[in-house]
Amino acid sequence: MPTYAITMLAAGIGVPVLAAMNAALGRYLGAPMLAGAILLTVGFITALVVTLVTGPSAIVKLASAPRHLLLPGLLLAFYVLSITAIAPKFGVGNAIFFVLIGQLISAATIDHFGLFGAQHVPLSWPRLSGLLLMATGVVLTQKA
Repeated sequence: MPTYAITMLAAGIGVPVLAAMNAALGRYLGAPMLAGAILLTVGFITALVVTLVTGPSAIVKLASAPRHLLLPGLLLAFYVLSITAIAPKFGVGNAIFFVLIGQLISAATIDHFGLFGAQHVPLSWPRLSGLLLMATGVVLTQKA
């Protein structure tokens, strides 16, 4: 379990770094959408290589996967393209602030209803209080 937490902490640290660096690439190129496409291409190649090394047999299942399970790729592209275009104008901190608030809302909703096969974790008063406390902390970091 600690390995999961450390891995997700590292992933979380990477999100603002990704946003700032990709926004800088977009400014350098004068084309934020191209920077987003490059990021997604490098990510695709990296994920494909890791898949080929760790579990290539899973690729054959792709043809029979339900098509709606491919939609997260659109969400990823939306995130990458929007953060790349908006962060330089709105600020990385402000952009990530709204991303975090959105993540808290959607994560609580997904868990509460057990959507997409997620573990069902009801939204109890203590959990809601914790989420509101986290949201308050995110807001306070932007006002400081």
